[in-house]
Amino acid sequence: MADNYLILLITGVFSGLLAGLFGIGGGTISVAILLNLGYSYGESVATSSLAIVFTSLGGTIQNWRLGSLKWQRVLLLGLPGIFTAFIGVYLVKYSPKHLLEAAFGCFLLLNIYLTNLKQNLSQKESVSAIRLHPNLACLLTGGIAGFLAGIFGIGGGAIMVPLQMIFLAEKIKIAIVTSLGVVLLNSIAACFAHAQAGHILYLQGIILGIGGSLGVQVTTRFLPKLPDRLVRITFYIFLLLMAIYFFIRACS
Repeated sequence: MADNYLILLITGVFSGLLAGLFGIGGGTISVAILLNLGYSYGESVATSSLAIVFTSLGGTIQNWRLGSLKWQRVLLLGLPGIFTAFIGVYLVKYSPKHLLEAAFGCFLLLNIYLTNLKQNLSQKESVSAIRLHPNLACLLTGGIAGFLAGIFGIGGGAIMVPLQMIFLAEKIKIAIVTSLGVVLLNSIAACFAHAQAGHILYLQGIILGIGGSLGVQVTTRFLPKLPDRLVRITFYIFLLLMAIYFFIRACS
């Protein structure tokens, strides 16, 4: 059991590294590792959500102290996600395990595209938004992110950042800061719903969260010096391997 806790701590650190590099919650790694350690899909997703609360809380507090966080935008995006997170949790409770794992594999492949899209958009700093009413754009973006938080145990930042840039014409840095605040709200909502369903493993989630908080600090200080192309390609390869892993689990 002690070995499992060490693995979870290392997993949390690695998830935190990814959170800092790509603006995501790191749930793709946490869920996979928890499943591999023998926990059920529901327990893995719920525990990952708890860990993401820790990771996103630290970053959000820091952004608030720096004065770069727009609470009005966070609430506009986060409130729809609170409701859709419960829908995701409901599907986790009543959907077949193999179907959920196959869907997770598909999402990982989609994540490769979204991360690449975010990278291309960041090079332009801002893009022309698709013409949607701002409130409708917030509803759509936040709702999708909240649903992903509930069903996959991720923060939803991977999809939230590019959607903010496309629908709301936000610059990349503002989108990432806002996304982290919304991830916090979505993860809290997902945790509350999973707690009601009895899925959360609290000790494991806290260990993952502590590791994630440490990983974020390392990323922000040292890893940005690495070549962007190397980091991006490594991440793509990892997501592809994880997608294959989930497809194998779904078919077994």
